[in-house]
Amino acid sequence: MTPDSDSHPPHLRRSHPHPHPHRPHLRLGIGDGIATVTLSNPAKRNAMTPAMWRELPRLLRRCAADTDVRALVLTGDGDTFCAGADISALTEGDETSKGLAVAAEDALAAFPKPTVAAVRGYCVGGGCQLAAACDLRFAAEEAFFGVTPARLGIVYPPSSTQRLVSLVGPSTAKYLLFSAELIDAGRALRAGLVDEVLPGAELGKRVAEFARVLVSRSRLTQAAAKEFAAGPAEAERVAYWARQARESGEAAEGVAAFLERREPRFGWAPRD
Repeated sequence: MTPDSDSHPPHLRRSHPHPHPHRPHLRLGIGDGIATVTLSNPAKRNAMTPAMWRELPRLLRRCAADTDVRALVLTGDGDTFCAGADISALTEGDETSKGLAVAAEDALAAFPKPTVAAVRGYCVGGGCQLAAACDLRFAAEEAFFGVTPARLGIVYPPSSTQRLVSLVGPSTAKYLLFSAELIDAGRALRAGLVDEVLPGAELGKRVAEFARVLVSRSRLTQAAAKEFAAGPAEAERVAYWARQARESGEAAEGVAAFLERREPRFGWAPRD
């Protein structure tokens, strides 16, 4: 997204530009509790290079440790989210490139705060992997989604396959994986791959508004819900979150705010 584009999140105040803006890179902006990571490789529809795959987990660790960051938005530069992996970079070796993509995807899925993918244009291959690893996906009406390893004879990673199945079910996952066909935003919404579809001119505003909603909510609720949604919880983790709920005072504050007709002031924060 360009700085003047309506799709550029208006909440950004603190940005971290890449020293070589014309080279493939990731751009990080932080403001109002929201981190925005932008995939930028416009010459190749924001295709991910090995350097970009390696950089994403580092940026995510930085945002996870930043107490000012309450939510994260992942998006693409200009009118495309991400067209996948940069095929010319596969000279590093298929297994190496696939490993980098899986590591980045897993880091995104494990990010401890709410994540939203804001999708314009093509969201294909590795780009779709990244979008699927986010908690939620908002898309412009003109967006297209595809999982395309069958075009290249690549075995899709088990974790990526299972994550896709958990979102869209086995039948749609097989449709996407077997055929490598693209689906439009409407079908992606019906399949469960996308949570909201909006006119392109409204996407940036809606994502920014929703991110501000996430920032206003209880981090305790969000952190526990994200962990429980990832799979069966062990008894000690259930006990941990019950203890956090008792000791945090979050519920008391939420009820008081409701009765007093004011915005709650939730104070819980994760501890290292």
